[in-house]
Amino acid sequence: MDGICKGRKFLSFTQAVMKHVPVEMLEDMRNMKIVHWEAGRRPPTCTPSEALFYAIVLGHQAYAQYLLNKFLDSALAMTGENICCCQSYLPHLDMAIRYNRKDIVPLILHVAHKIPTLRSYVNRRGCKHMKEGRTTLHLACDMSQPETVIMLLGSGASTQAKARDGVTPLDLILEKLRTSKGNIGAKMCLEKLLMFMPKVLFKMKGSLKNEPEFWCKVLGEEMFNYLVGRIPGTLFLIAMQITLAQLPSQDFFKSLDELPIPASLKPTTSQPLMRWNSY
Repeated sequence: MDGICKGRKFLSFTQAVMKHVPVEMLEDMRNMKIVHWEAGRRPPTCTPSEALFYAIVLGHQAYAQYLLNKFLDSALAMTGENICCCQSYLPHLDMAIRYNRKDIVPLILHVAHKIPTLRSYVNRRGCKHMKEGRTTLHLACDMSQPETVIMLLGSGASTQAKARDGVTPLDLILEKLRTSKGNIGAKMCLEKLLMFMPKVLFKMKGSLKNEPEFWCKVLGEEMFNYLVGRIPGTLFLIAMQITLAQLPSQDFFKSLDELPIPASLKPTTSQPLMRWNSY
């Protein structure tokens, strides 16, 4: 046993997480006052919040799930200057999106709904040095992650949130489509976003109106006309917007599953959400 303990001292905590060492061993390392931090620069133990940060970045789902379940009140706490210079920055959800940890994002959102102080968690703005005042939905749209977009929307993410430059999540999707017409992920993000967006407000509307031929080719004529306000949404879109708005964010996906409508009409990650050919 003593030999095992000595052996652990030669592995840094982050290296152990990277190698997906079993959860029990990681917790032993995290709580032991061993030299897995640079001498004199960090505390002798790692907080649950810092440990979760590394579990997310290094893709250790089992450890992330353990930390979120075991340390409900502290796993999503501020990480401090060891992680980011912005003392009020909560990086976990951002990092899960940035590294496309689709299995960890719902775990974080589930825990956030249980903690009263984190009710606005999904709409908090990130580090001013990294995200320009953007929310997690901005980030997911910018990275063309439709699965994450629907998870955030179902958890109460605001479609109308504006960054410091006035950019909305919809603007970021359109910018992606401007530079990459065949971006299927961005198109799927657009469809999902509109399901939760009864009022279509965005900064690039003027650009769409000034370049109708270009945007009609990118979006399709009916989608283009809807975004610039020339035609209303389809009956299907309007009905789903009203229906989805009634579902509680804390139990959104459970409530969605229980809706007495065909599965093909529910805004899952694999089904198209628009029916633009059926007014």
